[in-house]
Amino acid sequence: MTAPTAAQKDGGTPVKRVVWASALGTTVEYYDFTLYATTAALVFNKIFFPAGTALVGTLAAFATFFVGYLARPLGGIVFGHYGDRLGRKTILIITMVLMGGGTFAVGLLPSYETIGIWAPILLVLIRLLQGLGMGGEYGGGVLMALEYSPRRRQGFFTSLVHIGTPAGVLLPVGIVTILDAALPEGAYESWAWRIPFLASIVLIGLGVYIRTHVSESPEFVKARAEKEAHKLPVKELFRSNTNRVVLSILAKVAESGLFNVYYVVAIAYVTTELGLPREPVLIAVLIACAVECLTLPLFGALSDRIGRRKVYIGGAVFQIVLAIPFFLMVSTGNFWLTVLGMTLGLAVGHGAMYGAQAALFANLYPVSVRYTGLSVTQQVGATLGGGLAPLAGTALLAVGGGHWTWLVVYAIGIAVVSSIAASRLTWGEARTGGTPEIESSPATSTDERPRENA
Repeated sequence: MTAPTAAQKDGGTPVKRVVWASALGTTVEYYDFTLYATTAALVFNKIFFPAGTALVGTLAAFATFFVGYLARPLGGIVFGHYGDRLGRKTILIITMVLMGGGTFAVGLLPSYETIGIWAPILLVLIRLLQGLGMGGEYGGGVLMALEYSPRRRQGFFTSLVHIGTPAGVLLPVGIVTILDAALPEGAYESWAWRIPFLASIVLIGLGVYIRTHVSESPEFVKARAEKEAHKLPVKELFRSNTNRVVLSILAKVAESGLFNVYYVVAIAYVTTELGLPREPVLIAVLIACAVECLTLPLFGALSDRIGRRKVYIGGAVFQIVLAIPFFLMVSTGNFWLTVLGMTLGLAVGHGAMYGAQAALFANLYPVSVRYTGLSVTQQVGATLGGGLAPLAGTALLAVGGGHWTWLVVYAIGIAVVSSIAASRLTWGEARTGGTPEIESSPATSTDERPRENA
């Protein structure tokens, strides 16, 4: 058994409850983005953007998807600022309500046929509000888990928070698949697509309840008691940590971008360009995400043993090798080859990067600017990667006449860039050996520390 953290010894929240509360937030975050991306690929091009060809409508729907990502860096800075000054817990309750409330509101939104141009306008406004909330969610959720965890097991415990990502894919894709298969033809496109958006209220209520019963991060409480705070955390962040911010953003791009290439763009490609039924590819995604729920903690634990960067870069290199075979498998239309391609991409390639990511990136920054730093890394990197990938991927399919050649070039390119950037993130490695209580934290000051081998 792992020795209890300081918070547990002092009667604070058990680390398992903290991880559960953080994972729920990640689940709500990716429930929304996955649900929107799935629905955009399947029906939003008809509901909110009916003019033009199917591919043009899909591009318009993905452009709105990207709008939500554009708001995330601002949300990361704003909520990161208050998270570093006031604490993690309160901010996480606010971001949960913003994220979930937006998802619920989309389910109530009238169609273009009903209110005309106001339908896409209102959709954009909702996506902006959601993006602000999501910008502050990830950093706080991961930091609560990281700052409660024993030093030598931060990779494992923060990877459990990341299970919320494939879980946030499993839930909406599962609901969409069941609705599409069970209801009469045309029912999903006309009204049933709203059901999973409205059902998000259950996750919101559960998440808010659990978060109100979690204590503040012990490392933040200690830093505040020692008056380690800055009036403007973002200014201090870039004054002392600019290299770390830039490199971590570049390292993040492929993890987020390739996830959406495998999932969002592949669904659009199979259903729009190949004209194949959507149920098999959705089921393939479900299987791959279920497997990733199991591989994430394995890669997180591996990063505790051999180093964060080794696992992270290994996942990126694997995806470089996988890029062409993935689309060859998906293009066959064979169900089991599609399952294999999706599982290798999501559960292995993405799982390796995502499993090591949280501990690697969070340890780049001192406690006093850690919320802001991690939020900027996550949200700018996710905007350039995951937010842009569906738009860029669909456009590259159009440029290639419906073939995936240029899409593969894009996927390999961002994986190479992220691999090179991650190789420079020596600050994010955890020291091993000794006990967590006496080890010096690599993120307790803004001073440069000796570089450590991964």
